[in-house]
Amino acid sequence: MKTFFKIKLVRVISFVLVLTSSFAFTFPGLVDWAMVARIREEGLQRSKVMEYESYIVDVLGARLTLSRDMQRAQVWALDEMKKMGLTNVNIEAYMDYGVTWDNEYVSAHMIEPDYMPLNAYPVAYTAGTVGKINAEAMVVDIQTKEDIELYRGKLKGKAVLISSPAVIDLLTLINGVHRYNNEELIALEQATITPIKANAARVIKNPTIINAVERMAFLKSENVAVVLQTDGNRLGIVPAYSRPGVREDGWSAAGMKNASPILAVTPEHYNRMYRVLKRGIAVKIELEIKNKIGDKVEQAMNLVGEIPGTNPKEGIVMVGAHFDTWHGSSNASDNSSGTAVALEAMRILKTLGVKPMRTIRIALWSGEEQGLYGSRAYVQKHFGDPRNAAIGIKPEYEMLSAYFNQDYGAGQYRGIYLQGNEAARTMLTAWMEPFRDLGMNMVSNQSLGSTDHVSFDEVGLPGFQYLQDRTPGTAGHTNLDYLEGIQPEDLMKNATIMASYIYHAAMATEKVPRKATK
Repeated sequence: MKTFFKIKLVRVISFVLVLTSSFAFTFPGLVDWAMVARIREEGLQRSKVMEYESYIVDVLGARLTLSRDMQRAQVWALDEMKKMGLTNVNIEAYMDYGVTWDNEYVSAHMIEPDYMPLNAYPVAYTAGTVGKINAEAMVVDIQTKEDIELYRGKLKGKAVLISSPAVIDLLTLINGVHRYNNEELIALEQATITPIKANAARVIKNPTIINAVERMAFLKSENVAVVLQTDGNRLGIVPAYSRPGVREDGWSAAGMKNASPILAVTPEHYNRMYRVLKRGIAVKIELEIKNKIGDKVEQAMNLVGEIPGTNPKEGIVMVGAHFDTWHGSSNASDNSSGTAVALEAMRILKTLGVKPMRTIRIALWSGEEQGLYGSRAYVQKHFGDPRNAAIGIKPEYEMLSAYFNQDYGAGQYRGIYLQGNEAARTMLTAWMEPFRDLGMNMVSNQSLGSTDHVSFDEVGLPGFQYLQDRTPGTAGHTNLDYLEGIQPEDLMKNATIMASYIYHAAMATEKVPRKATK
């Protein structure tokens, strides 16, 4: 009797497997398992992703948009794309950005009441000092117009501390950073999008409150020696950003040269000086900052290259990452890792000699950190914007199948966000199947913002960002984002998965479905 039931059970299971297999191979998201095997072998056994990553981080370093360092790095990236055999490798200018800015040197020390070298970095697009200076430190709390009058005439030559003391995140130090567990992934996958029509918040402006631009203008008018600030909440970390008002003045030479030198200081060093000053004890610092400011407006650039399709009428698939970074470190995770993965995905496909039906195009953006400038300009130029009648829809709008992006750190892919595009679920899930053993097993209907796939998604084009593991060491936008925080296996997996996704998107009988128009 038991044998009979076993035979019946085996037959039922076999029937289900055959039925499931037949279904899986009939929809447009067909998986080419033979090609997947080749992609996995090349990407996981002969990977070059860490060669890209290490060169970008160690040799090229920080790449602030429209800096000389960025321009040097873009020359290298173009050369690499040509070496791997991509076609139509080009620089595409997208805007008159402003003048170049590069930090060449910084040395900062507390010399009284005790010696301490300061871990500090210049805020981008600010002026340097005139040689080495010595200055007495002073806490300055300016929030209102009335506060300004309290300090008028008292700040000349001072090193002013304008931030409140940093509150350190001790829980992260105690508990560390863990990868997503199964429960967290299931929660992301099962989350629903609840439509909420929020009432517009009522804004009541306090006429006495001043903003950051007004505060900096006052400090400059008082001829302070340097402005000291802290923005982080983790020990040893200095977030690197730009001075207030830089967008408004268009990254201009005048705006940079007329700005006070601003130093962002690590929390523990800043807090120590603040506490000493609050005791009524003098703090003196010695510093020198050299920032090189350009003398003419220049254009910011994106980089592109292609694997040509065998049937150009079938359109294009895009893969990309932002190449620009902040200036406080080499930015191994944000976003050297994304750049390395995109380049490696293209290298894998070129090495395998694939002949995709659709053209596969890589784009390395700039201006992402300032507000998606590069990718938004590219999308408007090549595809258009149906929301804007002045721009309209360009001929290439209907040619794009999908854009795939990496940005959110260097953690391995655990899934992909649909951006609310339920029509794409079947296809994107099918292409995930060969990589479930690598931990790639979650599709979420949620949307992710603040990086370059948004530039596509917001105009109705399929743009996707992968869900990536949270991993320790990926301190993006800070002074600690170096190669030592990268886990090579994660980038190897990511590049392999990315190569497979863009290959299948390029070979599918149908383009990736788009969201229903509202």
